Amino acid sequence: MPENQKLINFLNQELSNFAVLYIKLHRYHWFVQGRHFFKLHEVFEDLYNEAAEDLDEVAERILAIDGKPLATMHKYIKETTLHEAQADDKENEIINQLSEDYRTMIKEIKEIGIPLAEEIDDQPTSDLLNDIRGRFEKHVWMLRAYIAYE
Repeated sequence: MPENQKLINFLNQELSNFAVLYIKLHRYHWFVQGRHFFKLHEVFEDLYNEAAEDLDEVAERILAIDGKPLATMHKYIKETTLHEAQADDKENEIINQLSEDYRTMIKEIKEIGIPLAEEIDDQPTSDLLNDIRGRFEKHVWMLRAYIAYE
Protein backbone atom coordinates (compact mmCIF):
# COMPACT_ATOMS: atom_id res chain seq x y z
CA MET A 1 0.00 0.00 0.00
CA PRO A 2 1.39 3.44 -0.91
CA GLU A 3 2.34 5.60 2.06
CA ASN A 4 -0.40 8.09 1.18
CA GLN A 5 -3.23 5.55 0.74
CA LYS A 6 -4.93 6.57 4.00
CA LEU A 7 -4.90 10.18 2.81
CA ILE A 8 -6.28 9.18 -0.60
CA ASN A 9 -9.05 7.24 1.15
CA PHE A 10 -9.86 10.25 3.30
CA LEU A 11 -9.93 12.56 0.29
CA ASN A 12 -12.30 10.16 -1.48
CA GLN A 13 -14.58 10.26 1.56
CA GLU A 14 -14.60 14.06 1.41
CA LEU A 15 -15.11 13.91 -2.36
CA SER A 16 -18.18 11.80 -1.63
CA ASN A 17 -19.33 14.36 0.94
CA PHE A 18 -19.00 17.13 -1.64
CA ALA A 19 -21.09 15.15 -4.14
CA VAL A 20 -23.86 14.61 -1.57
CA LEU A 21 -23.63 18.23 -0.42
CA TYR A 22 -23.87 19.45 -4.03
CA ILE A 23 -27.10 17.51 -4.61
CA LYS A 24 -28.50 18.56 -1.23
CA LEU A 25 -27.80 22.24 -1.93
CA HIS A 26 -29.59 21.95 -5.26
CA ARG A 27 -32.60 20.48 -3.47
CA TYR A 28 -32.61 23.34 -1.01
CA HIS A 29 -32.16 25.86 -3.84
CA TRP A 30 -35.13 24.44 -5.74
CA PHE A 31 -37.54 23.79 -2.88
CA VAL A 32 -36.92 26.52 -0.31
CA GLN A 33 -40.04 28.50 0.49
CA GLY A 34 -41.00 31.32 2.81
CA ARG A 35 -40.34 34.96 3.31
CA HIS A 36 -36.58 34.52 2.84
CA PHE A 37 -36.95 32.63 -0.44
CA PHE A 38 -35.11 35.13 -2.64
CA LYS A 39 -32.07 35.42 -0.37
CA LEU A 40 -31.82 31.70 0.43
CA HIS A 41 -32.35 30.72 -3.20
CA GLU A 42 -29.33 32.87 -4.08
CA VAL A 43 -27.21 31.68 -1.13
CA PHE A 44 -27.82 28.01 -1.91
CA GLU A 45 -26.80 28.60 -5.53
CA ASP A 46 -23.55 30.20 -4.36
CA LEU A 47 -22.93 27.27 -2.02
CA TYR A 48 -23.59 24.57 -4.61
CA ASN A 49 -21.29 26.34 -7.06
CA GLU A 50 -18.63 26.40 -4.35
CA ALA A 51 -19.23 22.69 -3.62
CA ALA A 52 -18.77 21.90 -7.32
CA GLU A 53 -15.44 23.74 -7.34
CA ASP A 54 -14.32 21.97 -4.15
CA LEU A 55 -15.37 18.60 -5.59
CA ASP A 56 -13.17 19.26 -8.61
CA GLU A 57 -10.23 20.51 -6.52
CA VAL A 58 -10.32 17.46 -4.25
CA ALA A 59 -10.59 15.06 -7.21
CA GLU A 60 -7.66 16.76 -8.93
CA ARG A 61 -5.62 16.60 -5.73
CA ILE A 62 -6.30 12.87 -5.49
CA LEU A 63 -5.03 12.47 -9.06
CA ALA A 64 -1.99 14.67 -8.33
CA ILE A 65 -0.93 12.37 -5.47
CA ASP A 66 -1.34 9.26 -7.65
CA GLY A 67 -4.76 8.26 -6.38
CA LYS A 68 -7.97 7.50 -8.20
CA PRO A 69 -10.97 9.67 -7.33
CA LEU A 70 -14.34 8.02 -6.91
CA ALA A 71 -16.66 8.96 -9.75
CA THR A 72 -20.02 7.21 -9.32
CA MET A 73 -23.05 8.07 -7.22
CA HIS A 74 -23.09 4.50 -5.89
CA LYS A 75 -19.58 4.91 -4.50
CA TYR A 76 -20.30 8.42 -3.20
CA ILE A 77 -23.33 7.19 -1.25
CA LYS A 78 -21.31 4.28 0.12
CA GLU A 79 -18.39 6.48 1.26
CA THR A 80 -20.09 9.68 2.43
CA THR A 81 -20.38 10.56 6.10
CA LEU A 82 -23.23 12.95 5.35
CA HIS A 83 -26.89 12.09 4.90
CA GLU A 84 -29.03 12.89 1.92
CA ALA A 85 -31.50 15.74 2.45
CA GLN A 86 -33.96 14.80 5.19
CA ALA A 87 -35.33 18.20 6.05
CA ASP A 88 -38.93 19.00 5.18
CA ASP A 89 -37.63 22.02 3.25
CA LYS A 90 -38.50 24.44 6.07
CA GLU A 91 -35.96 27.21 6.48
CA ASN A 92 -34.72 26.37 9.97
CA GLU A 93 -34.52 22.63 9.24
CA ILE A 94 -32.53 23.31 6.08
CA ILE A 95 -30.16 25.71 7.85
CA ASN A 96 -29.67 23.34 10.78
CA GLN A 97 -28.97 20.36 8.50
CA LEU A 98 -26.57 22.36 6.38
CA SER A 99 -24.75 23.64 9.47
CA GLU A 100 -24.43 20.07 10.74
CA ASP A 101 -22.99 18.91 7.41
CA TYR A 102 -20.39 21.66 7.43
CA ARG A 103 -19.52 20.92 11.08
CA THR A 104 -19.10 17.22 10.23
CA MET A 105 -16.69 18.01 7.43
CA ILE A 106 -14.78 20.55 9.54
CA LYS A 107 -14.30 17.93 12.26
CA GLU A 108 -13.14 15.29 9.76
CA ILE A 109 -10.71 17.68 8.08
CA LYS A 110 -9.33 18.89 11.41
CA GLU A 111 -9.08 15.52 13.18
CA ILE A 112 -8.29 13.16 10.29
CA GLY A 113 -7.36 14.86 7.01
CA ILE A 114 -4.85 17.47 8.11
CA PRO A 115 -3.02 15.07 10.46
CA LEU A 116 -2.80 12.47 7.64
CA ALA A 117 -1.40 15.08 5.23
CA GLU A 118 1.07 16.37 7.81
CA GLU A 119 2.18 12.83 8.71
CA ILE A 120 3.51 12.37 5.16
CA ASP A 121 4.60 16.00 4.73
CA ASP A 122 1.98 16.72 2.05
CA GLN A 123 1.75 20.49 2.46
CA PRO A 124 -0.37 21.15 -0.67
CA THR A 125 -3.10 18.78 0.57
CA SER A 126 -2.89 20.29 4.04
CA ASP A 127 -3.25 23.77 2.51
CA LEU A 128 -6.28 22.69 0.45
CA LEU A 129 -7.96 21.17 3.50
CA ASN A 130 -7.22 24.22 5.65
CA ASP A 131 -8.74 26.48 3.00
CA ILE A 132 -11.90 24.38 2.91
CA ARG A 133 -12.05 24.26 6.71
CA GLY A 134 -11.75 28.04 6.99
CA ARG A 135 -14.54 28.66 4.49
CA PHE A 136 -16.77 26.08 6.17
CA GLU A 137 -16.21 27.61 9.61
CA LYS A 138 -17.35 30.94 8.16
CA HIS A 139 -20.41 29.26 6.62
CA VAL A 140 -21.37 27.73 9.98
CA TRP A 141 -21.02 31.08 11.71
CA MET A 142 -23.16 32.81 9.08
CA LEU A 143 -25.82 30.10 9.06
CA ARG A 144 -26.05 30.19 12.87
CA ALA A 145 -26.30 33.99 12.80
CA TYR A 146 -29.04 33.76 10.18
CA ILE A 147 -31.36 31.68 12.37
CA ALA A 148 -30.39 33.31 15.69
CA TYR A 149 -33.22 35.83 15.43
CA GLU A 150 -35.99 33.55 14.18
